[in-house]
Amino acid sequence: MDEKTKSRFRWKFYGLAVQLDIIILLVAMSIPVFLIIHSPYTLPLVVVMLASALVLSIDFLKKYRTTKAWLDDTAEKENEGKQEIVS
Repeated sequence: MDEKTKSRFRWKFYGLAVQLDIIILLVAMSIPVFLIIHSPYTLPLVVVMLASALVLSIDFLKKYRTTKAWLDDTAEKENEGKQEIVS
């Protein structure tokens, strides 16, 4: 894999990792907020946090599949190039 492709993959990976961390954080924080804070705004806040996590999860899955397909395609092109050199 050349440097440009590695750099592109690195940034795609970082973006996915940050998005996954946010999803985990939203779900993890909603539990203590629901159990500890007793306010009329608690339930709507928890619902918003979980809905945000759901929306981000759907977006994450789309981006993950796209990135995986791009990486598989890049690996196939690289392998084809190596086979042509050997032949």
